[in-house]
Amino acid sequence: MAMPNTNTQTKKELSPHTAWIIGVTFTFVIALLGYLLAMVPGFSHVGQLACAIIIAVFYRQIIGFPTAIQSGIAFSSKRLLRVAIILYGLKLNIATVLSEGLGLLLRDVGVIIFAIFTTIWLAKLLKADKTISLLLGVGTGVCGAAAIAAIAPIIKSKDEDTAISVGVIALMGTFFAIGYTILRPFLPLDVISYGIWSGTSLHEVAHVALAAAPAGEDSLAIALLAKLGRVFLLIPLCFIFIYIMKRKNKGEEHNTMIEYPWFLAGFIILSILGSYVFNHSIPVPDKIMEGVFSLTTWLLTAAMVGLGLNVRLKDLRAKAMRPLIAMTITSVVLSVLVYFIV
Repeated sequence: MAMPNTNTQTKKELSPHTAWIIGVTFTFVIALLGYLLAMVPGFSHVGQLACAIIIAVFYRQIIGFPTAIQSGIAFSSKRLLRVAIILYGLKLNIATVLSEGLGLLLRDVGVIIFAIFTTIWLAKLLKADKTISLLLGVGTGVCGAAAIAAIAPIIKSKDEDTAISVGVIALMGTFFAIGYTILRPFLPLDVISYGIWSGTSLHEVAHVALAAAPAGEDSLAIALLAKLGRVFLLIPLCFIFIYIMKRKNKGEEHNTMIEYPWFLAGFIILSILGSYVFNHSIPVPDKIMEGVFSLTTWLLTAAMVGLGLNVRLKDLRAKAMRPLIAMTITSVVLSVLVYFIV
């Protein structure tokens, strides 16, 4: 599938509307390539999102940034990202978390606090990039790419920093999930304990499913319940960061207004609808919900492509290595601590 050569100035300027359409389409084309690459043996564990980011990053390095269609790419990386986060709320069943997972929820609070503060502390010791380290800490503690995408606009993260963080969390989370499946037969844990360990310590929902599924349905169910608690805590965490950023800006001479992340309100509304309305008062067919979840994945992937196109490998080498070390150490320690707690 040929990529559009839109980096150099064309003889005839594209109209703003045409540039926007081509730009958005372009992000979905790379998202499709990421989907196809994820079907290749060896890349299947990495996932569609990470594969698409890798393709986008290499496109930028080899061909360059397609400036002629920048408006469409920016729309995908910002607007579509917010739509994806809103739709992601349907995956959170608040009723299940509150009725069956209160004990796990308290444990999840500790995991999030530990992951964020430990990563930040290690980042200071290593003199690592603060923004990327913070995003990686949030991604490690909460729910990977979705948490990073939700927090990034609140802390005014640059697109390239957000893309780097998402790529790192997706790849490292995959390595950890595979490591869990390899270790499982040798660990003295029953299927329930193994599921709790996976759901409480792994990075993304997909990673939890990858690690827990081989242990059986019971293990997978409890693992996803533990993970849902961490997704649920993304809501108060966002409000905490909004409060911190407002306090921080008050102390500066040039006060910068913090734009309220209205997509978070949409996330909460759909979480409530999915938990108390669609599952009870208005039953929604499974096929429709599966379609919405699939759309969410595609929108999030296209958004990540837009972010990935802003990444330069020179910056990746310079900015990502030390935050990666901090996040890896945090993840290893977190896995060990949770293992002894369950």
